[in-house]
Amino acid sequence: MEFNAQMIAELVGGTVIGNPQTAVSDFAKIEEGRPGCISFLANDKYEHYIYTTESSIILVNDTFRPREEVRATLIRVPDAREAVATLIRMYDSMQPRLKGIDSTAYVDPTATIGKDVYLGPFVAIGPKAVIGDGCVLHPHATVGARASIGNGTEMYSNSVVYHDCKVGANCILHAGCVIGADGFGFTRTEQGYEKIPQIGIAVLEDDVEIGANSCVDRAVMGQTVIRRGTKIDNLVQIGHNCEIGNHTVMSAQVGIAGSTKVGEWCMFGGQVGIAGHAIIADRTEAGAQSGIPNSVKQPGRQLMGSPAIDPRTWWKAQAVIKQLPDMWATMNRMTKEIEQLKAQLRKQDGNND
Repeated sequence: MEFNAQMIAELVGGTVIGNPQTAVSDFAKIEEGRPGCISFLANDKYEHYIYTTESSIILVNDTFRPREEVRATLIRVPDAREAVATLIRMYDSMQPRLKGIDSTAYVDPTATIGKDVYLGPFVAIGPKAVIGDGCVLHPHATVGARASIGNGTEMYSNSVVYHDCKVGANCILHAGCVIGADGFGFTRTEQGYEKIPQIGIAVLEDDVEIGANSCVDRAVMGQTVIRRGTKIDNLVQIGHNCEIGNHTVMSAQVGIAGSTKVGEWCMFGGQVGIAGHAIIADRTEAGAQSGIPNSVKQPGRQLMGSPAIDPRTWWKAQAVIKQLPDMWATMNRMTKEIEQLKAQLRKQDGNND
């Protein structure tokens, strides 16, 4: 499907600079532009590509002023990154959704399957499970007994929702993610570690996205809850009985220990770790590899390092760490000089006696 520059400008509230009839049918990064593609420029580091790219249309910020001639048609918008995201969402929504039940899919006779559902090859739906309208389950996705999947949710290959767990509407579960596996609960005995049965469930509210090979453990009792709109990257671990607030985002390899409560609109960079039973205030932001050992009570705090502290203090400390070898050498030299001075003073005192 083709769209011309004028149509695109109307969709994103932009202004055309160049030929309004320039047509495109695909997207491309500006450095990999091809004729018939639309690209965007939102970072000054990529500006040099705009003068050589083969893309036909470029979305640019209103503030952009070219230093050389640009061959492509430009569309000026308030925020080029947001505009291209809007277009990609529209493009994706136009793609036909899969429907139908593959002959190799297994659906227990007691399960409930909604309208316009797609169950791919070797999908397995357990007893009394409920699959909502318009769901798409790719090959080998598994839904356990009595689990429920909300309308419009998509489960990619080998994603698993364990028994009794609940997934809301319009969620995305990427390949290999597991919702509702047992939490890490054991008691130590003289014979070894005895398992504590995890009899709770895991609940994902609407519009949640879980990345590939991420895990949300079921509760020991009660619920592990991921609130509405939360976005979780690949290889993330959410421990049992955690509660993650609305619209929180987590990058790859974040680990949240059990019974931790995370507030709304928090942002965690890659490999952030949070200790168990902590309470993290709304809008907390933690940089990559931060370690949070205790509760964060003040909303809106920014943290960095392990243990996590104010980012400015952390960066100052890092600057000092780089100088530690020289400081150590200086300290050793000064120590030797002090000892030499002390020896000289003792010798002088002895001569005076």
